[in-house]
Amino acid sequence: MAEQVIRGLGVSPGVVSAPWLRFGSQLETSAQDPVGDSPERELARVKDALGGVADEMAARAARVSGVAAEILTMSATMARDPGIVAATEKELAAGMPTAHAVHLAFEGFCAKLEALGGYMAERATDLRDIGGRTVAVLLGRPMPGIPEPGYPFVLVARDLAPADTAMLGDSDVVGLLTSEGGPTSHTAILAKSLGLPAVVNCPGTDLLVEGAPVLLDGTTGEVVIDPSQARQQDAAERAAADRARIAAASGPGRTADGTPVHLLVNIGTVDDAVKAGPVDSEGVGLFRTEFMYLGKPSEPSLDEQTASYTAVLEQFAGRRVVVRTLDAGSDKPLPFLDLGTEENPALGVRGLRIGTVFPQTLATQLTALARAGEATGAELWVMAPMVATSDEAAGFAALARESGLRKVGAMIEIPAAALRAVDLLTHLDFVSIGTNDLSQYTCAVDRMAGGLAHLLDPWQPAVLDLIAMVGAAGAAAGKSVGVCGEAASDPTLAPVLVGLGVTSLSMSVPALPAVRAALSAVDIDRCRDAADAACAARNPQLAREAVAAIVGHP
Repeated sequence: MAEQVIRGLGVSPGVVSAPWLRFGSQLETSAQDPVGDSPERELARVKDALGGVADEMAARAARVSGVAAEILTMSATMARDPGIVAATEKELAAGMPTAHAVHLAFEGFCAKLEALGGYMAERATDLRDIGGRTVAVLLGRPMPGIPEPGYPFVLVARDLAPADTAMLGDSDVVGLLTSEGGPTSHTAILAKSLGLPAVVNCPGTDLLVEGAPVLLDGTTGEVVIDPSQARQQDAAERAAADRARIAAASGPGRTADGTPVHLLVNIGTVDDAVKAGPVDSEGVGLFRTEFMYLGKPSEPSLDEQTASYTAVLEQFAGRRVVVRTLDAGSDKPLPFLDLGTEENPALGVRGLRIGTVFPQTLATQLTALARAGEATGAELWVMAPMVATSDEAAGFAALARESGLRKVGAMIEIPAAALRAVDLLTHLDFVSIGTNDLSQYTCAVDRMAGGLAHLLDPWQPAVLDLIAMVGAAGAAAGKSVGVCGEAASDPTLAPVLVGLGVTSLSMSVPALPAVRAALSAVDIDRCRDAADAACAARNPQLAREAVAAIVGHP
């Protein structure tokens, strides 16, 4: 049989060839299933099952860190939501079989979240996953999810619930292939954080041959069905050569002619900081402080926050640590911040805007950061998320400096901020581009809209144009321009970003060596030529091809 090639979006670099297995499907329930004991006793069983699922999620969260820990912690919280128990009790009273009552209860909540759209629809995926696990417990059946064959394999799925993706680190999965999803989905983000080659939004997974391997290229998005032995051998040799090339690069980031590009890591917790501290990086380009708040019933005190931030900063004495102030709201609601119900939370009160509703929350955080900075030897930079206007930048900068913070910046996530970056930088010391949200807001596409994932590609020329505007503004002002979104971890895009004027890149720890190696192979003039070529292209695929012709594949 001749080799067949299908293509999707490469979202986590690397090449792997291995057998493939499909993700375990959710169990089916029906109103015709046998009815159990009395509603009271069945409700007690449901409570026990939900508690068991919550405990399992919490235990897994304790074994991981960063984004994975956050996702699993939120899943545990969802499983303990009393609203689920109340909805199940109502279904049991109506005569529904126990497992089906649970299914209906969860689907009712999922429908409400999906109706809200935006980030809240993403939470429906999480919730549906918890429901499926609870049903499996009640029926005494194996959990839906990742197979455990005892050998390395490529996992094939329609898409993955965040809780499942967070468990990939404990599995035999060596590559990931999904028919849905996008470049900024949880699947893509966590695959990068684990160093797993991944291709998403790939039509044609139904063409895979049972019992035959696949060859998956997480850089190009190419998937070869039943590859020849020669192709598998070639892929293995290329992968080995890539590993050797990447391992040979070390030290501060720079292009081949010595132009510095600061290479930093993204963290979210104290555990992340402890693990990332010894890594060969120049510090932290994004410390997501909201992870310190998630799962807490009340707002952390000034002393609690100061202690947590100090524990993070002391891991990076002498190095830069860029802290993002609380980015709650939208998909990260906090129980002690009542923001009410919003029609579209992704366009509502989130990020810096929370400070207008709860000014003391922001003031306390800034004070805690200033105290932690004074107590450690780290070079502390602080930035606000979701800044849209020059006035907002000026207001945040004034508040931060009054709190004793010296290096103050803002995230560029909103097209308005990119378009007026010159004005923002009159008040700020630096800016950092969050390409995930910038792509979403520029192309008006929900990050979970799998069918529109191509519009979330950071190679979109319109997104590159906005990055170029910010880079030019930074160069004119003599101020730092970073990228801390997922685009920073793409070794093929790194030279383009540098050519657009970006002076630092921040990413997950596993992505850093490949980006360092890619930059060390090109000089600044080739980076600028690559940037010009990418911006001149009509679409992301042509942009990739044009850049590859100039700098080659990493």
